[in-house]
Amino acid sequence: MNNDPQQPTEQFLRGIDIHELLPQQEPFVMIGSLTHFDMQRTTTETVISADNIFVDDGRFSATGLVENIAQTCAARIGYINKYIHKKGIQLGFIGAVRKMTIEGLPKVGDTIETEIETVAEVFGMILAKGVVRCGGQTLVSTDIKIAIKEEA
Repeated sequence: MNNDPQQPTEQFLRGIDIHELLPQQEPFVMIGSLTHFDMQRTTTETVISADNIFVDDGRFSATGLVENIAQTCAARIGYINKYIHKKGIQLGFIGAVRKMTIEGLPKVGDTIETEIETVAEVFGMILAKGVVRCGGQTLVSTDIKIAIKEEA
């Protein structure tokens, strides 16, 4: 078993309560579990539930998908803070969403995998590329900018 927090196993990551990494709480949590972490790439997995506030007419909305990507970024930041820097959760805010392409919307019961690749981190801003897939098919791709609130 690998105990290095910078190279965690999928089993270890799936065992983390996602609520420990996010500033969001129910009913606004849009990710299920962390499945991969390294300093460049992070992935989460989520089952779309009927009671999700962004489900409309049996489909997870584009707004929900953007929030899912942003929360995957937040899970990355939360993991780094908790397991590497040993500090608390920081708030983040979506600063920009660009080059968004929507190929489809997942339906209730679908499992989506969200991957973010960190492109740059500077002055409290994170620029990442996000992709959401379902059953191997890309549903959404976008560039997202997240502003991180510094601790007081």
